Amino acid sequence: MTLSDRPTRVDAARFMVVDDHRTFAELLAGALRSAGMEPIGTATSAAQAVAMARDLRPDIVIMDIEMPRQDGLTATRQIREVSPGTIVAVVTGHCDPAWVVRAAQAGASAYIPKNGSLDEMIDVLSRVRLGQMLVAPSAFNGGAPSAPAVRTAAPPVLTRREKEVLDCLGRGMQVKGIARLLGITVETCRGYVKSLHTKLGVRSQLEAVIKAQELGLLAPSRER
Repeated sequence: MTLSDRPTRVDAARFMVVDDHRTFAELLAGALRSAGMEPIGTATSAAQAVAMARDLRPDIVIMDIEMPRQDGLTATRQIREVSPGTIVAVVTGHCDPAWVVRAAQAGASAYIPKNGSLDEMIDVLSRVRLGQMLVAPSAFNGGAPSAPAVRTAAPPVLTRREKEVLDCLGRGMQVKGIARLLGITVETCRGYVKSLHTKLGVRSQLEAVIKAQELGLLAPSRER
C-alpha cells in the first residue's frame, strides 16, 4: 500500500481524540494543539468516533481501548474500513504484550501507554505510519508487565488550596477561570499549579490530572 510509506508530521496532522472520559479527551486535544497538531474533534464513544472519522477523515485518531458498549479495538477496525487513510494510535493502560498484537490485528499503527509522558506520545505520533505498529518505549515498563511504580508510591501531601486548584484542573478549567472561581489572582493560581506540577512530578495540566487520578487524589472525570 503506497500510503504505508507516508509519514505523518505532527505539526501538520489533523487529529481527533476518542475517550469516554470527556475531560481527558479535551485536555489531550488541547495539549496536542500546543504541539502544532490540528484538532478536528473529540468523541466519547466508539459509535461517535466511527461516524466522525467517516465524515472528517482525520490523519490520526487517538483511540482509548477501554470504553463502554463498544471497545476501542472494534472502533479501530471500523474506522480503518470507513477511512482507510486514517492512522489509529491506541492509548491504553494495558501492559500485556498480547494487547499489542490485538491492536495491530485491529488495524492500529501505534501503541501508547496512558500513563506515559506527553513528550513520548508526541514523539510516537510524529513517527507513526500506516502499515506498521510503533510501540511507545514505556509501554511495558522496561519490558516487565508489572503495574507502574507510581501506583505503589505514597501520594504527595497537598494543601487545601492545592486540592481546590487540582479539582478545578480535573474539570478542565484553565488558570484564569480557576482564579476567578477561587477569588485569587492569576499569578497566585499559577503558583499553585506550579507547586502541583512539582509535587506530582509532571510538566503539564494533562499529566497532572492523569497522575492525580492514578494516586487517588482525583476521581476519574466520568465520576465527576
